Amino acid sequence: MNNKQFIRKLQKIQACQEAVDFVKENDYSMQEAWDNCVRADWLLWLMVNTEMATQKERIHIICDCAATALKYVPKGEDRPRLAIEATRRYADNPTEENNAARAAARAAAWDAAGDAAWDAAWAAARDAAGDAARAAARDAAGDAAWAAARDAAWDAAHKKMCVMIREKIKLEK
Repeated sequence: MNNKQFIRKLQKIQACQEAVDFVKENDYSMQEAWDNCVRADWLLWLMVNTEMATQKERIHIICDCAATALKYVPKGEDRPRLAIEATRRYADNPTEENNAARAAARAAAWDAAGDAAWDAAWAAARDAAGDAARAAARDAAGDAAWAAARDAAWDAAHKKMCVMIREKIKLEK
């Protein structure tokens, strides 16, 4: 699929404008975009919205990507891991029982994420005065260095997941 055909397809399936621009600006065919994209969320979105692979394979790939974040989950917090495991069981055996377990585990994982976000927000509010003083004391170069480090980690995580996705889904050339 050449560049113009791929752009039309992306527009038809309502891809975000940023992704359409990425394809347009680089004059990428579908294969070239797939091979060069460094946004795992875009590859997953395209995989799902164009129904690449089987549903079971798509679910396992999404679980593989989600599992890369488990190292950031606090020790003793099992809900995210259990949600991924329940989702994999459902993909392998899509029974009503496994679907109910998957839904319950997903809800629990969302609760865990919400709890963590609330705890972080409360801690941030509690420490706001101290943080404001420290922020005022930091220089712009330090802020830029932290932002660059954060962006580099984000980019590295996306690239790693893109490799994982492309290893499992090969576009027909």
